[in-house]
Amino acid sequence: GLHFDVVPSTFEENLDKRQFPTPEHYVIENAKQKALEVLQRLTAQGTTVDLVIGCDTVVSHEGRILEKPKVASDEEDAFSMLTSLSNAKHDVFSGVALCFSPSNVVHVFCERTTVQFIPLDATTIREPMDKAGSYGLQGRAKAFVSAVDGCPNSVIGFPVDRFCLEVAPFLT
Repeated sequence: GLHFDVVPSTFEENLDKRQFPTPEHYVIENAKQKALEVLQRLTAQGTTVDLVIGCDTVVSHEGRILEKPKVASDEEDAFSMLTSLSNAKHDVFSGVALCFSPSNVVHVFCERTTVQFIPLDATTIREPMDKAGSYGLQGRAKAFVSAVDGCPNSVIGFPVDRFCLEVAPFLT
């Protein structure tokens, strides 16, 4: 079987969104930097590593990238994000980076899913705020969604099906 460890990245997610032509490019770079940081840290500790997987998820609406509120307790920011998504379609991008060691091969991909929200009123908008776009499809916000076009797992945070397709050629 596979042996794996979950190792959170310490990469500071402060890339300038304006430097990227699309949300896809931005989210892929975040995922890649997360994975490379973990790979470098583990290698420096003498840990044998075959593969490090990095992932990042953002919401894009009307040309704006919506991430987690800067501070988990920033209810105003979260409320503003959810209000902007009310009765609207938005795209969720999950970027994934596969960093193989010792070959130093880096393979990246991005999964895009379009989500349609129902109209939301102020009393409805109360959801955990530590998610891209300030909502979690796996939580109460599932009731906000009228349609999902694409991969629901990607909206939750990791596109499992696409990952299996992308990693398979490297495992043979």
